[in-house]
Amino acid sequence: MTGQPTDANVSEREAVLEAARRAREAAVDLAARTRADKDAALGAMAAALEARTVEIVTANAKDVERARAAGTSDAIIDRLRLDDQRVRAMAAGLRDIAGLTDPVGEVVRGYTLPNGLELRQVRVPFGVVGIIYEARPNVTADAAGLCVKSGNAVLLRGSSSARESNTAIVAVLRDALVATGLPADAIQLVPGEGHDAAKHLMRARGLVDVLIPRGGASLIRSVVEESTVPVIETGVGNCHVYVDADADLDMALTILLNAKTQRPSVCNAAETVLVHADVADAFLPRALSALREAGVTVHGDERVQAYDPAVVPATEDDWYTEYLSLDIAARVVGSLDEACEHIRRYGSGHTEAIVTRSQEAARRFIQRVDSAAVVVNASTRFTDGGEFGFGAEIGISTQKLHARGPMGLPELTSTKYVLVGEGQVRG
Repeated sequence: MTGQPTDANVSEREAVLEAARRAREAAVDLAARTRADKDAALGAMAAALEARTVEIVTANAKDVERARAAGTSDAIIDRLRLDDQRVRAMAAGLRDIAGLTDPVGEVVRGYTLPNGLELRQVRVPFGVVGIIYEARPNVTADAAGLCVKSGNAVLLRGSSSARESNTAIVAVLRDALVATGLPADAIQLVPGEGHDAAKHLMRARGLVDVLIPRGGASLIRSVVEESTVPVIETGVGNCHVYVDADADLDMALTILLNAKTQRPSVCNAAETVLVHADVADAFLPRALSALREAGVTVHGDERVQAYDPAVVPATEDDWYTEYLSLDIAARVVGSLDEACEHIRRYGSGHTEAIVTRSQEAARRFIQRVDSAAVVVNASTRFTDGGEFGFGAEIGISTQKLHARGPMGLPELTSTKYVLVGEGQVRG
């Protein structure tokens, strides 16, 4: 009979749920650990990554080879690839997390009620956090470290393209937990390889407290639409740079090139540049030449095309696109308001930048652009947990409930109220 679960599906579902049960037990243990316990584990995790770098890079090479054979784009392969330097960076990220203040136990607010009850709102771990993500195996270490520090057990569901890498990294991290007396099941890979395994995680309500998707629009949409577990939605990065009529054009060119080319495969790279008509003649010929020299393909409207025959005509889809490559959309606008309207229509709510010498223009842009981060006279590339001083981030939330923007340790906690009395009863 069609539509009935197969034995394999039942077995996979049970394997996922069993992993979640083990994570729940580990979360109870981890929530009671001191900062010293968790920091020691993070230090051991970092040292283990460095000591076993060859093992991790060798596993990663298998993933990269498989991706190349499948015709995967260079941008995705760049996100997938690990080398000695990137593994060292993963270890350094864990040590940075260890140096951060532990949010667990922080009193968000507290006071004495008129009846003498002492009331405190205190940060506590979520419990079990599920993370579904694509390609980047460094996320495995970052996510594990942030969850351990915030007292959460984590269920990691990476993409099949990074299967060998993630398996090796998690094995290293689990061994380090055991060596420091913490439960290995605080860090687990979700069993199974197909979409069904991810779906079982999404439906593990009651065992998994929150899901965080990291990846492209289709992944995020799938998790949001299919999950019965509460989701903190991280978003795609269709980020804009707006060059105002009163911009310092040298500064604007520097910012634009950095925002687009410093690392084009990440979510805070610029994907669209909007140029005020008053400075288009002075700015666009320079910008288009510099972008072309940097290997960037420009998808422009008719006014941008008029400055350079190499500009590709922009389609409606281009304005919505997160390229994650050396491509950028470009448009001439007649006013700051028109730029803001374009961003409201096509943007993803991630990061938008304005380049201007006008404080009034900056103020209006900040007020009228509704995104997780708004940047004045700087690159969009700064929207990042590390750059914000949060340590490694779990993702960048573009929603408005619970967390927005780069998510660090406090965003991986909930709160509970603690009331302490001396026999008070309610009349």
